[in-house]
Amino acid sequence: MRIFIKTYGCTLNQSDSELMSGLLELAGHEIVLSEKESELVVFNTCTVKDSPEKRFYSDLSKARKAGKRVVVAGCVSQADPSNEALRDVSIVGVRNLELITEAVDAATSGGVVKLLDFQKNKRLGLPRIRKNPVVEIIPISAGCLGECTFCKTRLARGSLYSYQIADIKSQMEEAIAGGAKEVWLTSQDAGAYGKDIGRSLPGLLDELVEISGDYRIRLGMINPNHAQEMAGELIRFLKHPKAFKFIHLPVQSGSDHVLKMMKRKYSAHEFSCLVNKLRVEVPGVTVVTDIICGFPEETLEDHETTKRLLRELKIPVLNLTKFYPRKGTPAASMKLIPTKEVKRRSLDLVELQKSLVDNKEWIGWEGLVLIDENGKGKSMVGRNDYYKPVAFEEAGLSLGMRVDARITNSEQHFLTGRRRS
Repeated sequence: MRIFIKTYGCTLNQSDSELMSGLLELAGHEIVLSEKESELVVFNTCTVKDSPEKRFYSDLSKARKAGKRVVVAGCVSQADPSNEALRDVSIVGVRNLELITEAVDAATSGGVVKLLDFQKNKRLGLPRIRKNPVVEIIPISAGCLGECTFCKTRLARGSLYSYQIADIKSQMEEAIAGGAKEVWLTSQDAGAYGKDIGRSLPGLLDELVEISGDYRIRLGMINPNHAQEMAGELIRFLKHPKAFKFIHLPVQSGSDHVLKMMKRKYSAHEFSCLVNKLRVEVPGVTVVTDIICGFPEETLEDHETTKRLLRELKIPVLNLTKFYPRKGTPAASMKLIPTKEVKRRSLDLVELQKSLVDNKEWIGWEGLVLIDENGKGKSMVGRNDYYKPVAFEEAGLSLGMRVDARITNSEQHFLTGRRRS
């Protein structure tokens, strides 16, 4: 059976798709690179935002009209298994990925299975096919400890389930031996790792950096309250030569009033102090944050407070999301802000970010860059130790190569470099 896996959403979903690809290939199926050449489509879905969920349902309808057999995996299948559009479709829950071949077999024979046993959680050490040969994505946990009022993903992924350090370490060792140069540790909240099994994220990181080989570790998203608890240990890790000096801390709003409605477990001031401390201890560290614009009952004053936070911190990478109510979440029943006003505030933040970030301070920087991505046309893209994307137009570069480079130009979202002679 020729199978195409269409992936929506986060790096955790990317990792899940790599796992399903490995299992299906092992079972004798052929993984193809486009839906057009496939006989069956596996949709690995995302429910964190409204847009990817709507796009999935549209894609599902088109695939069925085109006569494709389909299987649905990921967060939509787990959070909304009773949706009418999924009634006659085989689905696989987020903790049942090892059963993907059973779902495909059912779909192939015209049957329907619903594999949603939330207690199953076999995940690490299974066959997988890396989409990028130099990047290994390793889930360190499933679920989270949060109770954020806007989040539907926690309804799909459930409460925290941390994987054993030995299993994570074993998969990483195998990946490094197989040519991986970057290891992305992914989860819903890396900072919560181990709190259910008597372990901790710092303890995990201490073990992983001892693995021999030429690689860098990129740490996944950490909620600020957890990062605050372990700031000293995180700083020690970020200073390690095998760590990217990169950290993703989603603030979501600069207003304590909004953070309280979101049930986030920190204040805007605590977030600012954390970022400033990291910058003092790890000069040049790349900080990424998220903002939800137009949360219910967000006032103009709240919006201006968020703008002040962004001006103060000048965070180089901002993931901006317009609020949309997600079915089953507490925020869905709150008083909504008119759509036009949410759009206006979102554009306001986009323009502010453009005025704050141009990356010109990186022009003239010199150092090693790991080529980890094919760019547009014949260009290649790499990352320096601060996980800054650097585009090269020169010939002779290949994935996995380390380039002694100089930054020659900058844009808001990437740098341009050339090899030093």
